[in-house]
Amino acid sequence: MMSLLTGLINFTHRDEEGQGLAEYALILALIAIVAIVALIFLGGEISKILNAVGTSV
Repeated sequence: MMSLLTGLINFTHRDEEGQGLAEYALILALIAIVAIVALIFLGGEISKILNAVGTSV
């Protein structure tokens, strides 16, 4: 009985680690999407700023 309980605890513990990894992957995907959208909309302005800094140096 004790080994069955230990096996069940180990199984649920492994499942939580996989779930945590999936959550981190989703968060990273969301951050990547936000960064890409920000670069699409602000890319021209960022380029202008970097060009101004480059010419002043």
